[in-house]
Amino acid sequence: MTDNLFVFQISTREKQSFTTIDSYLQEALTKSGVEKGMMLIFCPHTTAAITINENADPDVKKDLKLGFDETFPNKPAYVHMEGNSDGHMKSSVVGASEMLIIEKGRLILGTWQSVYFFDFDGPRTRNFYVKILEG
Repeated sequence: MTDNLFVFQISTREKQSFTTIDSYLQEALTKSGVEKGMMLIFCPHTTAAITINENADPDVKKDLKLGFDETFPNKPAYVHMEGNSDGHMKSSVVGASEMLIIEKGRLILGTWQSVYFFDFDGPRTRNFYVKILEG
């Protein structure tokens, strides 16, 4: 039995970016050979996050960015010396992980859904982990 733990690296280009990671997840699933089970996607960064959302209309990403910026502006009154308190707040609200169902060798997602890596403090090189549990 293999470990079924995969580490992927992505580079972001903007202060706030939303990257679809479906192809990475499919790569991990294919390499694992698992037909039935669960997939955990985990982000080990405090200013980034993992989420599931629509991938059919690119305007959804624009609206998410606007909404996050308006809800969590980076205020001069924040005392965190790195100047990225807004990124920490956004990451906490979205969350560090998602869990997906694997059935018949495929990830179960809704018609319009994709999995996203959100970077709220880029540009940076980031990692995320995928753990596949068989069963």
